[in-house]
Amino acid sequence: MSSSSKRKIVLEDGQQYTGDAFGADGERILELVFNTSMVGYQEILSDPSYTDQAVVMTYPLIGNYGMAEDDYESLRPMIGALVVREYNDEPSNFRSARTLGDVMKQYGIVGLSGVDTRKLARSVRDYGSRLALLTDADTPIEECLAKLRGYTVPTDAVSRVSCRAPYVSEATDSGCSGQELEGSGLHVVAIDCGMKQNIVRSLNRRGCKVTVVPWNTSAEEILSYDPDGVFISNGPGDPKDVPETIETVQSLIGRKPIFGICLGHQILSLAFGAETYKLKFGHRGGNHPVKDLSTGKIEITSQNHSYAVDALSLEDTPLEATHINLLDNTIEGVACPEERAFSVQYHPESAPGPQDSGYLFDRFIQVMKTGELVLPVCEPQVACEGQSRKEVE
Repeated sequence: MSSSSKRKIVLEDGQQYTGDAFGADGERILELVFNTSMVGYQEILSDPSYTDQAVVMTYPLIGNYGMAEDDYESLRPMIGALVVREYNDEPSNFRSARTLGDVMKQYGIVGLSGVDTRKLARSVRDYGSRLALLTDADTPIEECLAKLRGYTVPTDAVSRVSCRAPYVSEATDSGCSGQELEGSGLHVVAIDCGMKQNIVRSLNRRGCKVTVVPWNTSAEEILSYDPDGVFISNGPGDPKDVPETIETVQSLIGRKPIFGICLGHQILSLAFGAETYKLKFGHRGGNHPVKDLSTGKIEITSQNHSYAVDALSLEDTPLEATHINLLDNTIEGVACPEERAFSVQYHPESAPGPQDSGYLFDRFIQVMKTGELVLPVCEPQVACEGQSRKEVE
C-alpha cells in the first residue's frame, strides 16, 4: 500500500466510499457490518467476535476518549477494520493511556474516516452484510472487484481467537462488605470460542473460579476438571464451522449445568438438534429490546451476532424458547430445564451496553448450587413468536 493518506472501501456491488486513512497500513478484504452503539468502541475493537469484519460505527465521533488499559475484552484485538465518520486523535479522558489510532497500528487494524457512515450503514441494512475491500484510494475499481470475486471467506476464525492452552482465573475473595459471594466455592469450565473477558470477570465477581479451555477441548478433559458447570462463550463466524465444539457440548448435556452466550447459544441449540441461519445484516449495538417470554419483561440488551436459531427447528428438540428480539422476533434465548441447560443470544456481561441482563449469571450460579434450572412462572398469554429461516427469506 502506498504512503497516501487517502483510503477507500469498495463493496461487492461496486459502491465506493473514499476518506482518510488512520490506524494500520495495508489492504484488507472483510465482511462489512455496522454497530449502533454510542459508546464502547474500545470493547468493540477488542471483541474477538469481530474477527474478519470491518465495523461501521453509526455514532459520528470515535476516538474522543482514547483507550483505557482496563477496558479491553481480549489481550490481542482481532477486528479487521473500523469505518467512522469523524476520528478524534486527541482524546480527553483521565483514564486514557493511548489513542485509538496507535492501538490499531500496533495490531494491524486499518481505519477509514471522513465517509458518510449513515449511507454506508443504510446500504448494509438494505442489501445485507457483504464483502468489502479497504485499499488505496487510487486503486482501480476493476482491480478491486476482481480481488473481491476471487476471495475465499475463512472458516477458521474460532481457532484463531481461542486460547492455546487452559488457564485459571480465580474468584474474587468477597463482596464489598466482606460477606461471602453467591458463587463462592463454585468452579466453572469455560469453553473459549473467542470469549470476552468481561464474562470471566462477571463470574469471578460472583465468587466463581473459572478454568478457561480451548474451543476444541474434549468432553472428557472438561469433566476431568470436575466443574460445577460449563460455560460456552461468544465468538466469531458460523457456529457450524466448529463441529468439534458442538460434539463436545452434546456429550456434556445432562452431565453438568450448561450456560451459553451468543455463539455459545447457537452451539448449544445445534447440540440439541436445532438449526441456525445467517441474518441479513445481523444485530450489533447496545439498545436491542428483548422480551422474556416467561415474565413479559423487556430487557435492553447488548448484541453482536450474524446468525440466529431457527424457531421452527426448536419444535423437534427438548428446547423451549425463553426470549425473543422485539425488532424482528428472532430467538434470543432457549432452555432445557430437564438437562439444566440454557443460553441467550445477547450479551448479559454488557461491555459496552446496559446492565439489564446480569441476572442470567445469577441464574447459572443457582443452577450449579441447586442442581435444578427453575425458570420464572410462564404467563399463559405469552407465546413464542420467534422468527424462522423461512419467514426471514
